[in-house]
Amino acid sequence: MGFDPLIPLIDEGLGNSAYLVDLGDGRALAVDASRDLRTLHAAAERRGLRVAFAADTHLHADFLSGALRLAHEHGATVLASAAGGREFAHRGLVEGDEVDLGGLTLRALATPGHTDEHLSFLLLDGGRELGVFTGGSLIVDSAARTDLLGPGRTEELARAQYRSLERLTRLPDDTAVWPTHGAGSFCSAPPGAERTTTIGAQKRSNPLLAAPDEDTFVRRLLGSLGTYPAYFDRLAEANRRGPAVLTAAPTLPALDAAALRALLTDGGHVVDVRPAADYAAGHIPGSLSIPLRDQFATWLGWLLPDGARIAFVTGEGQDPSEIVWQAYKIGYERLAGRLAGGMAAWRAAGLPESATAFVTADRAPRTAYVDVRQEAEFAAGHVPGALHLELGTLAPRAADVPDGAVVACGHGERAMTAASVLERAGRTGLTVLDGGPRGYAAAHGLTLAEGDPR
Repeated sequence: MGFDPLIPLIDEGLGNSAYLVDLGDGRALAVDASRDLRTLHAAAERRGLRVAFAADTHLHADFLSGALRLAHEHGATVLASAAGGREFAHRGLVEGDEVDLGGLTLRALATPGHTDEHLSFLLLDGGRELGVFTGGSLIVDSAARTDLLGPGRTEELARAQYRSLERLTRLPDDTAVWPTHGAGSFCSAPPGAERTTTIGAQKRSNPLLAAPDEDTFVRRLLGSLGTYPAYFDRLAEANRRGPAVLTAAPTLPALDAAALRALLTDGGHVVDVRPAADYAAGHIPGSLSIPLRDQFATWLGWLLPDGARIAFVTGEGQDPSEIVWQAYKIGYERLAGRLAGGMAAWRAAGLPESATAFVTADRAPRTAYVDVRQEAEFAAGHVPGALHLELGTLAPRAADVPDGAVVACGHGERAMTAASVLERAGRTGLTVLDGGPRGYAAAHGLTLAEGDPR
């Protein structure tokens, strides 16, 4: 082929990559596509491609698969592990099975660890290994987490992951490695800009591959595992059953202020997707602040139950379709609508409004400091004496936060979300830091502490 047939499709929010492979005859292979196919559709349309094959490396826990939708819209053949127990039409593959893509060949490699039924897909041009789609097996400078099937299986799967990586590293050094999980994924990818790599590069740089034996590998992998969003415990089963196929783009109906207030009164949830500063200046009491950005889906799924009825408050220029697709790709479909006219309409209706202090470090009080970042971020540098409560686990610990505390993360978005969680739990007088620990420490003459406080 006289051009690069591989088109990576990166979801910055979930930290994942899907792939579209131009097969050179108007057809394409899609690998690990999510239910939100907007980027994939645009890439396929640019090249005039029909997706003939949709392969999933494993039963994804962090997004709903788009394979069924591609089967419906493009007539794609779904390729997946025969051991996955999927309840919909697909071609079940086992170790060594090959799929003729028309000039190229896809070979299934059993690589359990991240999940029981995990496959990697080796892309071959004749007998030459072009690259391997490794899903949640070998990823850039790490391997994906092995605790998603419960603590009783974690070590067993970590040992399976060790053997899978041993197998993959027997491929030629120049074989490209195309993982699904990358930086920003809660499936245990380390920070870094690189999304793809090669077998040879990983032999040189991956600290897990440098482990001298299996026991050391297991200790290193399990020691790297942090928390993960609650919806991870639900989506693998949803993908096994098969997500509902969307025959039309979902919409977000307009709601008037009275309807929104009734939803709140009836036990529904209101999510305010405006920037943190806008939420701070004035918001609906009891609403949850989750700014609409790349990470929106993660925090929506971590902080609200999937069966909740949800309405949204948006700001000027924000795209309702972005809200909908981010929600739908993690299985949140009970979307009641959005407030027509935004906060101006709420105020015009004479309904109550709250505000939250949002200040830079030089204006932040010297008081109890609550850090809601992830454990690894906190260990890398935090304000001395800070109370560390990760945002995803904050709600049941709200009583541990004193009234009048400073709530902080790295920039301000997660901290504003945390403040909205705490205010819903009855905490008062909170100040959200517009910035992070380094700026706060400098403003108050402090030196950041490092390490795990436990």
